[in-house]
Amino acid sequence: MRCMLAVAIVAMSVLGWASAKSGMDQQTSRGKYVMQIYYLEIVTNDVDSVCAVYAAANGLQFGDPDAALGNARTAALPGGGLVGVREPMSESEEPVVRPYWLVDDIESAVAAAVDAGAQVAHPPMEIPGHGTFAIYIVGGVQHGLWQR
Repeated sequence: MRCMLAVAIVAMSVLGWASAKSGMDQQTSRGKYVMQIYYLEIVTNDVDSVCAVYAAANGLQFGDPDAALGNARTAALPGGGLVGVREPMSESEEPVVRPYWLVDDIESAVAAAVDAGAQVAHPPMEIPGHGTFAIYIVGGVQHGLWQR
């Protein structure tokens, strides 16, 4: 229960941040790059409860499982992007909250992350109809990149 509460708090914080940025372009008026979450992936053993909490707290409406996204139930985020909630796809996969940052060039972004000390957990892979994603680990935390 504590783990689920922590996942909900972290994800709602990120959702609130994403919606606060919804009116901004990726470039600020000062020319600095703004990180935008394109896909927020929640891996949990209790998909229905997490979806119910997000629907109650944020008004999100989740659809049916999407096989291309690991059977995640998805909901549109304000300002674009999706939040997806799914079960682990293997016995070794543990619950995680993984933000995927929108990038223009995923190959360059992965290379820059590796140059800065990240370890690639999943190389860029296209998901037809959704885009291309990659996962890296830095500081013991999983992060994702997404190119539309």
